[in-house]
Parts: sequence; structure tokens; C-alpha cells
Amino acid sequence: MRKTAKILSLSLALLFVLFAFAACVKGVAREGLWKEATYNTDKTFGKGATTITLVVIAEDQSVTFTIKTDKEMLGDALLEHGLIEGENSTYGLMVNKVNGMEASWEKDQAYWALYIGSDYAMTGVDSTPVTAGTQYGFTYTK
Repeated sequence: MRKTAKILSLSLALLFVLFAFAACVKGVAREGLWKEATYNTDKTFGKGATTITLVVIAEDQSVTFTIKTDKEMLGDALLEHGLIEGENSTYGLMVNKVNGMEASWEKDQAYWALYIGSDYAMTGVDSTPVTAGTQYGFTYTK
């Protein structure tokens, strides 16, 4: 009986150590730009009538957001959920952060490239209409 209790205790302690190690390893995976990312897993936002997806690609990782919105412009839909940040300019909103990750042209000639489907967008984020079922994307580009 005593031997069984010791084995059970040792087994539980070993499981605890393994779970603790796994948690530490998971935290190490956040390197580079992804250290600053707000979300590292796919997530759904909003309750609007129109559903779109946003794929964020940086380095060798990506995350996909499903957004349900009533906004008419992509920029408004993304700002509503804090997925982008930027500065207004004469050309519209210049996005410098996506999902909390910064791209700085001044620092290292990096920027966030906007895609509609697989095509490079010919419009800015605040002049791109929200179209149901469309996949939009931001790719960190240097």
C-alpha cells in the first residue's frame, strides 16, 4: 500500500514538472516580432452582419482573425477591434502596427503590405470596402 502511494506521488510530481516545462517552452516560442503580438492564435471578433478574415503574416508565422462587422471600410473594422494602429496622412491611414507588431520604415525600411485575397491592394486600408467573405491580409515586409 505504501509503495503504491509513493509511486502515485512520484508520478504526479513528474506530471507537474512536465506541464511546467511545456508552459516554459510555449513562452519561448514568442521571439522576434511575435514577442509584441497581441494575439498568437486565431480569434474571432465582433457580432456584425458581414464576415471577413484577416491573415497577419510576419517572419515565418501567421495568425488568422475572423471579423464580424457592420463597418463599411476595412480600416474602421480593424480599428474597432484594436487590430491595427497608425497615423493619418494626406494619403490616408498609414498602418504602422498590426496585431501589436510594429513595422517602421524609418528604423529598418519595414512596412505592412495590405493584400485583398492574394493581390497586393491598390487602395489604402481606410479606402478599402468591406466585402463579405473576402480574405484580407497584412504581411510584414522589408
